[in-house]
Amino acid sequence: MIRQFTPNQRLRFGLLVYMLLISGCAWIPQGDKPAEFLKTPPMEHTLSHPGREPVAPAGHWPPERWWREFGCAELNGLMDTALQDNIGLKVAAARLHQAQAMVRVEGARLLPFLDATAGMEVGRFSENGFNVVLRGENFVSAFINPLSLRYQFDFWGKNRAALEASLGEEAAEKAQQAETLLHLTGAIARSYIHGMALRQQLDLAQDMAKLRRDLLSMDQTRLRLGLDSGDLVKQANIELEHINKREAGIRVQLDIQRNLLARLIGKGPDSTQKLFTDTLLSSEKLRLPTQLPLELLGQRPDLASALHRAEAAAQRVKMAKASFLPTVDLTTFVGVNALRLTSQGGSSLANLLFSGSSFSYGVAPGLRLPLFEGGRLRGELSAQRAEYDVAVELYNETLLHAVQEVADSLSRWRETSAILEAQGRSLSAQHENLSFSEVRFRTGLDDRRAMLTRQHAVLDQEYALKTLEADKLLAMVDVMEALGGGYVNDLRTTDQNPEQKQPGWWPWSI
Repeated sequence: MIRQFTPNQRLRFGLLVYMLLISGCAWIPQGDKPAEFLKTPPMEHTLSHPGREPVAPAGHWPPERWWREFGCAELNGLMDTALQDNIGLKVAAARLHQAQAMVRVEGARLLPFLDATAGMEVGRFSENGFNVVLRGENFVSAFINPLSLRYQFDFWGKNRAALEASLGEEAAEKAQQAETLLHLTGAIARSYIHGMALRQQLDLAQDMAKLRRDLLSMDQTRLRLGLDSGDLVKQANIELEHINKREAGIRVQLDIQRNLLARLIGKGPDSTQKLFTDTLLSSEKLRLPTQLPLELLGQRPDLASALHRAEAAAQRVKMAKASFLPTVDLTTFVGVNALRLTSQGGSSLANLLFSGSSFSYGVAPGLRLPLFEGGRLRGELSAQRAEYDVAVELYNETLLHAVQEVADSLSRWRETSAILEAQGRSLSAQHENLSFSEVRFRTGLDDRRAMLTRQHAVLDQEYALKTLEADKLLAMVDVMEALGGGYVNDLRTTDQNPEQKQPGWWPWSI
């Protein structure tokens, strides 16, 4: 038997079909062509290693705890303290927790909402109301709904896109936390290397000051004996004061590095006053791999963060487009409710409420179709498309900056090696001159003043060598930081071009 629909039922069904057809043909404005991701520029020559130095073994490089490559227990202790107490890391962790909480908030939209409601009302009907029978009557009512359900059907993927956007922001915050850690550890390593070089230079400056005092004493003795003029004494005083100023400047710089390290590890200045007593691994023993593959750029947390934010922006564009389509939801409840007039006798409200006849339920499907909202939806879609373009261009800028940093750091690493070798040869030559001077002093061909002058020249070359050794170590820090410092992202591809990481609809449906 075929059921016949009444005219009202046919009208309601026709209206529903009409609204669905309108929603299916709703006009979503086309935007401009979205921003495009840059491909990683070619860097084969930049990343290739000349092979003059020892190379690191194969495997993941740089290692996760890259600072341990320097073989310094004091530096390792500073890093361990900073990982626990640094304020910037705590802020980054709090932002990550906030992003994780937003994932839970957006994920809840995909689930039905269940709650229980109850209420009671005491009131009076107006004597001028529509209900003639209840005019002027006092009443008391109550309801208990132990189960109430609300659910929004995600036909167009809006809620799913919101969840994916939150997941993208969470991943971006994880990468941002790794970037904060990378910059922190890099700053600590640089400050510590500077401090170690300064401490070694302070020792050399003190030795040079001692030599200058000896030379001044000799010149003063020769002046008293009438062997030399007072000009040599004046010049010796000037050179001694020059060394004294250098020594004072080194002490100031050492205090600055100690105070900086105290701030970076999250402590007060007193905690770092006894630093720089350890020794660093020789820069000659620090090694680069034979070749640095282009994929190492994918280990940079700033690139991963920028890409995740672009992904999140793309999902928000999808959300904005879904706002043009109808929203379908469902509300149901099961419970009891009752109303009693106070002018009537009989059973109490509680007896009425919990009687079988007070049982009630309701099922209310709903549909909302946006027809006119003053251009709000189009404005929101345009804003989200612009946000996506901004995120893509920020990724492109970050990529170019990363490429530049890698190229600069490798150039510094290679050139400081060459400069350090040249300085080593110059120091060897000074040592040979000192050896000749000692021989001439022992044989009586030169006086002690000439030998002290040659000793001072050797110390001065060693002083310069400490700066260049620090530059070599700092160049290694730059290389490790430029290549991500051991960060491993969760981008599920071995190719570093972002086009390979996009969902099928992204970005051309933006």
